[in-house]
Amino acid sequence: MESKLLSVILLSYYSGEKIPSAYYRLKTVLDNENIPFELVVMDDGSKDNSYQIALDLEQKEPNVRAYQLSKNVTSHYSIFAGLSKCKGACAIPIPDDEQQPYDSIVAMYRLWEKGEKVIIPFRKTRDDGWLSNAISDFFYRIMTRYSEVKFPKGGADIFFIDRELIDLMNTKIRPIHTTSITEVLRLGFNPYFLPYERPRGNNKKSRWTLKKKLRLASDFLFSSSTFPIKIISGLGLFFSLFSFFLILFYSFLYFFADETSLNINKIPGWTSTIVFIAFFSGLILFSLGIIAQYIWMIYEEVKNRPGFIIKQKPNEPKHD
Repeated sequence: MESKLLSVILLSYYSGEKIPSAYYRLKTVLDNENIPFELVVMDDGSKDNSYQIALDLEQKEPNVRAYQLSKNVTSHYSIFAGLSKCKGACAIPIPDDEQQPYDSIVAMYRLWEKGEKVIIPFRKTRDDGWLSNAISDFFYRIMTRYSEVKFPKGGADIFFIDRELIDLMNTKIRPIHTTSITEVLRLGFNPYFLPYERPRGNNKKSRWTLKKKLRLASDFLFSSSTFPIKIISGLGLFFSLFSFFLILFYSFLYFFADETSLNINKIPGWTSTIVFIAFFSGLILFSLGIIAQYIWMIYEEVKNRPGFIIKQKPNEPKHD
């Protein structure tokens, strides 16, 4: 490990020619600032020629290393894989669409030189459309309020971390049903939040599909928050008290009230019984569903499966 080396982890997925483009633009910026760096290209199971392009770039440039995952596991697990391979004194993952301004990487590096161990860049504004913006803002507000970690306004996806945290992420964190940004924030170290303006990307259509977003939201919620369990506890307490007072109320009517004046005889007892049974049965099933989610995550954890598998490169020793 070089004492000043910056590891830039390029998250590649059907990136193609964007890989060399990102490298040479990054090289221009960092060389002008005298920042030594390596580019770790982590291909997330692309089925096109992206990985081959990365390997070709590796042959041309001594500070480029390319790897490919055995299948598509989404960007957060790809980040964990990149951290396991990087050699720098600090590291940052970046997307392949160059929507993370390279001058912000320089700014984070300078903050790191001054002693900051965790820098979290976040966008000042979002231009993803009002519906996407509203959902994202609501989600991160909920996560900040009810989870163990605190996100900046509008959330954050990437980070700049010191070697100390890289080693912790590689040795102490199991990349299963979690996200890299959640684990970095959970480690503490007084993160420095750095705002920036994101340039518009060149992707015509986002590859971050609804299915991947839902998986990410699930990993966020269940890996860093006990809020669903608290909902169950709160609902259980509320309806227990409600049932208790309901029993007292009907007991009072039965023993002391004037049935004729209160029209109790007109109450459809069978219907109300069915309604209450259905209501509480639904509540129980809803609660069991949330508990089952946690049990399922425990089950996945104890199987001790890896969160990612990096495919062996041609002519690479088996024990790298």
